[in-house]
Amino acid sequence: MLANMSDILAIVDRDNTDDQLVEELARRHPDRVTVLLEDGETDPGLDDTPRGRARRDRLAQLLAAIEQRTGAVVVGLAGSRDQLRGWRFDRIVGPSGPIPAN
Repeated sequence: MLANMSDILAIVDRDNTDDQLVEELARRHPDRVTVLLEDGETDPGLDDTPRGRARRDRLAQLLAAIEQRTGAVVVGLAGSRDQLRGWRFDRIVGPSGPIPAN
């Protein structure tokens, strides 16, 4: 018998709350995590400024930390909520903790 899979949306903000986000995710024991960059900035892959490179480095470290700390697979990265239209998540975790999933 298969266990229920747990899909979580992790919302990343501009602040350095990555450690808190990873800890909150670890408490939820997800199987799969989708990450939403909700900061209103351009696609991180298109910004080759020092700030853009620092943002990509931060994001790479965050994704690795999520996978290492939770054992979950990061299945996607979105730059806006529009990209997630129609997707369903068991839980949503933001910088300030859990958010009700609709």
